[in-house]
Amino acid sequence: MPPGDLAIIIPARNEACLINATTRAALTVSGADIVVVVDDGSTDETASLAAAAGAQVVRHARNRGKAAAMETGAEAVRLIESSAAGPGMTRPGPRHLLFLDADLGESAVAAAPLADPVRAGTADMTIAVFTARVRKGGFGVVTTAAGAGIEFATGWRPAQPLNGQRCLTRAAFTAALPLAHGWGVETGMTIDLLRKGMRITEVEVPLSHRATGNDWRAQVHRLHQLADVSRALAVRTPTAWRPGGRESARSDRVRPGRMRS
Repeated sequence: MPPGDLAIIIPARNEACLINATTRAALTVSGADIVVVVDDGSTDETASLAAAAGAQVVRHARNRGKAAAMETGAEAVRLIESSAAGPGMTRPGPRHLLFLDADLGESAVAAAPLADPVRAGTADMTIAVFTARVRKGGFGVVTTAAGAGIEFATGWRPAQPLNGQRCLTRAAFTAALPLAHGWGVETGMTIDLLRKGMRITEVEVPLSHRATGNDWRAQVHRLHQLADVSRALAVRTPTAWRPGGRESARSDRVRPGRMRS
């Protein structure tokens, strides 16, 4: 059976309740022959459940944050690809990387369309736009800050700037390194790739994840998100100004469009 062209990376921390279903669904995505779960310092059974479901698991001894988990996952894929080709064998080209959140559950099977524009060469990165509405406990402060910051830096505002479901070419992922810290990774990645002239396409997909609560733990999580997003934006503030307004970060780039699945 010929190798696939897609590797799925799932950063996870204390996701024992959904990681089995998410992994099993990810393994059915067309073209994906590698699924790596990065256990980012979990204190539950996330790692063992992911392995039992068929994923290749890499563990962080302590929690290092989402960006570090994504980098670890990409390096794991590279090592898997290198070891898969024996002496005298022709190695296939590097797989595209599809990042999925660990709490997608069975809906992860619907992530397949995210790879289509990347495969076709019409996008360097895709960002998911969830078509299913999820009840949220917050007021959208972090999302608004990320969207406005990306627009200020690049002139384009994504529909769901914090969506972690993204497919990239290996070249695009390398161009985005080093990733912004923690929860600022999506914001930083979007700005950095657009400024380097890369093409981003939004893809509507019927994915769904666990609704965020409104208890004190959820509020603390949002504060951490806001801090990381703010940090990512602070070091990416446009420096080019002209009378009458701000210059576009990449005025000659192709404007991202939305592709309906």
